[in-house]
Amino acid sequence: MPPMTARARRLVSACLLAGFSLSSLADEWLPPLSRQIAGGTFEYTIRPGDFLIAIGARFGVPPELLARQNAISYNAIIHPGQRLRIDNPHIAPQLLADGIVINIPQRMLFEFDAGKLVAAYPVGLGKPSWPTPQGEFEVVTRVHNKTWIVPRSIQEEMQREGRAVLTEVPPGPDNPLGAHWLGLSMPGYGIHGTIAPSSVYHFQSHGCIRLHPDDIAELFGRVEIGTSGLLAYQPVLLAATGDGRILLEVHRDIYNKGSDPTQAVRDLAEAHGLSRDIDWPRVDAVIAAQEGLAREVGRQTRNGSKGTP
Repeated sequence: MPPMTARARRLVSACLLAGFSLSSLADEWLPPLSRQIAGGTFEYTIRPGDFLIAIGARFGVPPELLARQNAISYNAIIHPGQRLRIDNPHIAPQLLADGIVINIPQRMLFEFDAGKLVAAYPVGLGKPSWPTPQGEFEVVTRVHNKTWIVPRSIQEEMQREGRAVLTEVPPGPDNPLGAHWLGLSMPGYGIHGTIAPSSVYHFQSHGCIRLHPDDIAELFGRVEIGTSGLLAYQPVLLAATGDGRILLEVHRDIYNKGSDPTQAVRDLAEAHGLSRDIDWPRVDAVIAAQEGLAREVGRQTRNGSKGTP
């Protein structure tokens, strides 16, 4: 994918900052059609201390869906050695050729190099009352074992909740930043580890981006100061894969931007010439379910005739 022009990047930011409100900018810009998928289907062997919420957080699957995928109760007791089927395909939003894309409703971080997907990780993001900001950024600091300087706003929250008010937390097992910190050009925000891995793939932070300790260690080893990125807000993603499949992924509008998923799919399909190849009742089902995973909704036209989904 060629790099975006400055004007295109401004339109991207405007559209995504508006919560993917396509109707106002559809004539000027729509997201590129995604071509790459992260994740898939595999078996996972349960380890000591595992529970469904933690496993779902590790692999980017809602725990309720993970239970349904394996025909077990959400409250079932799971045991070490037991095998679970993990089905976690996610559409990679190809909004940058190089760098990091974090799609807030999707709760996923994608790393690209020359348009190719390098890695994808589930992330924890800001709660609706304390949302993660949106827009372009650069990585400006890389710190191992950073002391957490507690922002005044969080100190005030601690006081309101009757907790001990901390001004700073040194590196160690009580530091919520974990062992790795990638500071962003958005002042006060960063991509970091966590001492609570089960909080990943949830909206529980004060706006920062949390990764599983193993994932942030990998990312930290590759990312350099100056790496560019985009915090996007795209609840609806459409992809066409190399084998002709058309995939749709729909997420909750967690920050209540007022996006219309049905209209978003129709705009994307029309813009990319896919409307006739899509099974629209299946689209309706995917939108209604809002599982947050990529699901097949059609096949691209081959030799002048519609493929069979």
